[in-house]
Amino acid sequence: MAPRDRHGEAMAPARCCIVGGGPAGMMLGFLLARAGVPVVVLEKHGDFLRDFRRDTVHPSTLDVMAELGLLDRFLARPHDEAHRLRAHISGQEVGLADFTHLSTRCKFIALMPQWDFLDFIRDEGERYPEFRLMLNTEATGLVERDGRVVGVEVKTAEGVSQMACDLVVAADGRRSVLRGAAGLVVRDIGAPIDVLWMRLPKHPDDPDGSGGYIDAGHFMATIDRTTYWQCAYVIGKGGIAAIQARGIEAFRADVAAIVPPFADRVDQIASWDDVKLLSVTVDRLETWWKPGLLCIGDAAHAMSPVGGVGINLAVQDAVAAANILRDVLLDPNESADAITALLPTVQARREFPAKVTQAVQVAVQNRVLAPVLQGTAAKGKRFTVPWILRLAQRYPILQGIPAYAVGIGVRPEHVRKG
Repeated sequence: MAPRDRHGEAMAPARCCIVGGGPAGMMLGFLLARAGVPVVVLEKHGDFLRDFRRDTVHPSTLDVMAELGLLDRFLARPHDEAHRLRAHISGQEVGLADFTHLSTRCKFIALMPQWDFLDFIRDEGERYPEFRLMLNTEATGLVERDGRVVGVEVKTAEGVSQMACDLVVAADGRRSVLRGAAGLVVRDIGAPIDVLWMRLPKHPDDPDGSGGYIDAGHFMATIDRTTYWQCAYVIGKGGIAAIQARGIEAFRADVAAIVPPFADRVDQIASWDDVKLLSVTVDRLETWWKPGLLCIGDAAHAMSPVGGVGINLAVQDAVAAANILRDVLLDPNESADAITALLPTVQARREFPAKVTQAVQVAVQNRVLAPVLQGTAAKGKRFTVPWILRLAQRYPILQGIPAYAVGIGVRPEHVRKG
């Protein structure tokens, strides 16, 4: 049976098959279809509604939207704007980053649930006949012939089949099935933290805006989703069992202690079913490709949640891949060997930004988050504001440095014209 898109329509063979409907996969699919390349995106779920996906769309990604002529339509979707990032450290409010002086079109981070971001890219992609999205379609393995990837094995409600294409792009996240099937070597860089996600109601008199709360032994980020707070409670790696052993009431007390304004609503955490564990991984492929296969986004380099830059690195990967590959994919006379010859160029373009960003994340994890989590308020210790942040409060212009690192990053990509 011929594969069908999300509208049930039969699909013509695709030049490129992208596995994973996250930011990297959807953006690459859109960019290639916009250039005229027949492309299919496979997403194993029936929609994009995963509650604990990241929300931050940074200025570099907003610049990409502007270059595509989509910025006004994108910002017409419900979102919040963070022009500055602040945190409460041992009860003291501290400025972390100021985006208002960046040399970008948008001098803010747009806070938009990732499913809205992905819905937007899908809607824009479907303006092009070359773009096809298959939901409830799981890629379970690779089809290889003579040492080359020539397609993917897919599972749908109708059964198991194979889909042939000239290039498979693995954008299926940090637990990528395809990179494992390809036997690509993963370097585990390490992460000393995990994250517990939960929702708490937002009251009418709560201040607007996302932020963070830090004290000895505790760190929690609060993401403003208009009607509720999405909370990320950071714990030591593998520490979930010890936290659960203390009981849900003790956990509620910890949340109330680190974020006093939430003390009147922590009873909404009724049980551990209301708390979801994100096991943080930081890793990177040594080689991002093999003949007929390219890995991008978290499938190539799983990022820490530090800085919330994962979605933006994924988009940058997609832009670079589209810029480099679109001409060879557009030409039906170009061989599979010609496509493969360009895959190392994609890695060469994007590996350096991934390495630098991960190095900074690991430094923050090891030098800031780990010491915070190892502190013990019960022993009378307090986490004091680091000297570099104290300096940034005295000279606010210094808050532009982390704003650039987070908002623009290393080697931002631009959409190729023409």
